[in-house]
Amino acid sequence: MATRYYLRLPDPALARGSEPSLSFHSQSAEGFAEELQAALRSPALFERWKALQEDPDAVDPSLGATDPAAVVTGEQSDLDVLLVATTAIPGGVFKQRMRWLAGSHWQLHDIKGA
Repeated sequence: MATRYYLRLPDPALARGSEPSLSFHSQSAEGFAEELQAALRSPALFERWKALQEDPDAVDPSLGATDPAAVVTGEQSDLDVLLVATTAIPGGVFKQRMRWLAGSHWQLHDIKGA
């Protein structure tokens, strides 16, 4: 079952994870949406993170869950970026992807069934 996540990036310039190779690079709402959508649909971000681990073979494969049907939209609202992500990826995995991409510079405002 898909879930809809309502997210806010209060200062998009700070929405970067601690590892540059994993974090957002975009400046626009549309760019953030595209990067998050790619991170949900494809295993590429997970594979980059896994390669950075001390023992990549010991990483739980469930952390690499993907959802080829995931959809993310983004819009600029004053200085904030608002994102709406609809995906079947488990909540814990979704939040981990957001931490890789944006560090702690994001807010989850609401979650609804899609």
